[in-house]
Amino acid sequence: MSGVSAETELSKFSGYFSSGYNSSDNFSGKKDLAKAMTAILPSGIREREIIEVFIRHGWDYMRQVLTLGKGGEPDIPAPEVLCNILTDLGPVYVKLGQLLSTRPDLLSPRYIEALSQLQSNVPPVPWDDIEIVLRQSLPQPLEELFESVSFNAIAAGSIAQTHKAMLKNGQSVAIKIQRPGIEAVVARDIAVFRRIAALLSTTDFGKRYNITDLAEEFSKSLQNELDFTQEATYTDDLRRNLSKSRWFDPEKIVVPKVYHELTSKRIMVLEWLNGVPILQAKLKGIGYNGDAEAERHAFTTTVFRSFLQQYLVDGFFHADPHPGNLFYLDDGRAGILDCGMMGSLNPRMQSLMVELVLAIMDLDPDRCAQISLQLADPMDQTQPINLAKLQQDYDRLLRQYYSLSLENLNVGEAFGQILEAARLNNLRWPSNVGLLTKSIANLEGAGRKFDDRINLMEEVRPLMADLFRRQLVGNDPLQSALRTALEFKQLSLESPRQVAFLLNRLTSETLKLNLSIQDLNALRRTIDESANRRSFSTVVGALIIGAAIVATGQQTPQLQLLSNIFFAAASLLGLWLLVIVMRSGRFE
Repeated sequence: MSGVSAETELSKFSGYFSSGYNSSDNFSGKKDLAKAMTAILPSGIREREIIEVFIRHGWDYMRQVLTLGKGGEPDIPAPEVLCNILTDLGPVYVKLGQLLSTRPDLLSPRYIEALSQLQSNVPPVPWDDIEIVLRQSLPQPLEELFESVSFNAIAAGSIAQTHKAMLKNGQSVAIKIQRPGIEAVVARDIAVFRRIAALLSTTDFGKRYNITDLAEEFSKSLQNELDFTQEATYTDDLRRNLSKSRWFDPEKIVVPKVYHELTSKRIMVLEWLNGVPILQAKLKGIGYNGDAEAERHAFTTTVFRSFLQQYLVDGFFHADPHPGNLFYLDDGRAGILDCGMMGSLNPRMQSLMVELVLAIMDLDPDRCAQISLQLADPMDQTQPINLAKLQQDYDRLLRQYYSLSLENLNVGEAFGQILEAARLNNLRWPSNVGLLTKSIANLEGAGRKFDDRINLMEEVRPLMADLFRRQLVGNDPLQSALRTALEFKQLSLESPRQVAFLLNRLTSETLKLNLSIQDLNALRRTIDESANRRSFSTVVGALIIGAAIVATGQQTPQLQLLSNIFFAAASLLGLWLLVIVMRSGRFE
C-alpha cells in the first residue's frame, strides 16, 4: 500500500475519535474503521476486535499507540473501566488482568484491588465437546478407567473446567479438563499482546516499565497454565512441604493427591475432597466441646501457620489463597486447592522479608529503605532513586501505625503500601515479592472474614525464636558449622593470593578502578542543557546590544533594516528560550 493511501486510512481512523465517539454511539462507520485498521496493523481480525473494544470504552491513548505507533505518558483508564475492557477482550485478557493483580510493584492499590475481583464468567463447554479432549488425553479408554463421570461441570474457568468422577476402585476424583481450542486462542492473543507491547516499548511508559520483558513474563505465565503437568508438580511439592512442620499439626492440612498416571498436559486428575469453601462452612465445634468459635480460631490459626511456613521456611508458597481455594473439609481439616499460581523465595530474599517485617513492627523507616534497596535489582533500575525521599515516604507511611497495637496491624496492607512507596520512587522489586504481597493480602482477607479475631502478627510472634534459630544455624547445626569452617578455610587459602595479586598490580602501576556512578548520563545531560541555555541567552543578549549599537549610529535604510532584523531575531530567540524554560518547570 502506498504512503498516500495509508495516510488516508489513518486520517479516517483518527477522525472517528476526534468526533467525540463514546460507547453509546451508533457506530455506523465500522466497515471503514476495519479497513483503516487493516491498512495500519499487520493482521486484521483480532486487532480490529481489540481496537473496537478500546473505542467502545473511550481509551484514546491506545488509539494513538496502535495507529501512530507512539505516545507519551499513558492515560490509563479508571480501574473499573480497565476491568471492563479486559472482560470484553475475552478469557485470555481476563487471565492477564488476574496476573497483573499480583504485581503491586507495578500498579497502585486501586488497580490491584479491582483486578483481583476479575472473574472469567465463562459458561462451561458442553460435555460432548469436552469429552473429546478427555478421551484424547487419557492413556486408556474412558470406560476402562472410570466407573462414572458427571456430565455437568462443577466449576468452569477461562482455561479449563472441572468434573467429578469415580475411578474403578471406587475413589472419587476431580478431573480438570482443558477447554477445546484454548491453546490456539492463547497463542493468538499472546501474539497480539506482544505486538502491542512492541509498540508501547517505544514510549516513555514502555521504557520505564520494560514493557517487552513484562509481555514475555506474562506470556510464559499463560503458557505454563496450559501445561497441567506443571501444576501437578507444584501440587506434589506443596503437599510434601506441608507434610511435616514444627509450627502446626500436618494432619490438619490437606493438599489433594495427584493421579499422575492419568494426568497429562491437557487434563489433571486429583483426589476429591469433601468440603466447602471456608466462608460457607457451618462449624459445630467438633473436638472443642461444641465450641464453634474455638474451632474456628484453631482452624484459622492452622491455615495461617501453614502459610507462614511456606513464606518463611519452605520458600515455595501458594500465591492465590482466596476463599474459594481454602476449604473446610467434612472432618474438620483444612484443604488447600488450585496450585496453578505459585511463588518462590530464595534464602536471601526470605531473610530480607523477615527483616522487613521486623522493620515494620519497629516502625523503622530508615531500615525499611535499606532493605528495599537490597531487595531491588540494580540492573532493572531505569530511573534515579532518591533515598532521602524514600525514607521520608516510609516515615510518613509508618506514622499511621504509631497508635496501633500489633493486633490491629494488617501486614498485607502494610506490605502493599511499602511496595507502592517504592514504586513511586522508581524502585523495581522482583515479581515474586509482588506475588508474596498478593498472597499475604489474600490470606489475611480470607482469614479475617472467617475469623475476625485472627491476626498475622500474633501468629508470627511465637514463631520468631525458631525462625531466627533456623536462619542462624539452619535445620542441621552440625552441617552449618562444617560449612562455615570450610568457607573460612577457603578464605584463608585465597586471601594471601589476593593480597599478593593486589600488591603486584600496585607496584606495576597496572591497577585499574571501575567506578559506576548512578545516573551519570542524566547529570551530564543536565549540565549540557544548562550550558546550552546560558550560551543561548548570551547570543540573545549580544543580538540586542548589537541592534542597539546599530540603531544609535548614523541611520540609513540598510542599517535601519539590519537593526530591525537583530531586534526581531533577538525577540524570537528570547521568546523561544522562555518557552523552553517554562516547559521544563525549572526556573532556577
